[in-house]
Amino acid sequence: MNNFFLWFAIGVIPNIAFASFFEWVLHKYVMHRPLGSFRYAFQAHAVVHHKTFKGDHSYHLIHEHDKHTIPMAWWNGPVLIMIGALPTILFCALTGHWAVCAGALTAFMAYYGIYEYIHWCMHLPKKRNIEKPWLFRKLNGHHLLHHRYMHKNFNVVLPLADLCLGTLMRRSKIHFAQATGPSVPDVQPLAK
Repeated sequence: MNNFFLWFAIGVIPNIAFASFFEWVLHKYVMHRPLGSFRYAFQAHAVVHHKTFKGDHSYHLIHEHDKHTIPMAWWNGPVLIMIGALPTILFCALTGHWAVCAGALTAFMAYYGIYEYIHWCMHLPKKRNIEKPWLFRKLNGHHLLHHRYMHKNFNVVLPLADLCLGTLMRRSKIHFAQATGPSVPDVQPLAK
């Protein structure tokens, strides 16, 4: 039984880090530009979502009829979880360590679930308990800057890939009319 938990942890831990890079690649290369003739993700995200939600007061939901543009389509979750976990599933098929596969699927399901929930809370704040900790505020500011600078801060959950791949932006370079609220940090340039 202890062996199962060891292999399960081996499936979870590296896949959380891998999920950050998977999210980054998906966000940058599929959601922010057409991928050949596949335009669905680009249209839904870069065109519709970013047109609706900017870095200013419109970062938060204004019109109720736009609420459906916050989350991904229902079927995206299972598809993205399976694609992200595919390398580990292949590893499991070759080695027989199915606990690693269970860990990888758990990591990707948790990552996707966290992504959808905090992204929802960022654009539709309601003073929930999740919106109070410093970590949420930090991630919210990170995502707010993405809505101001679409080619920066591609991660929503874990900005590890942004840090490693040179797209991390901690503060705006120029002053802009940013969104405000209890869970939105100041991302303006530091005064000199």
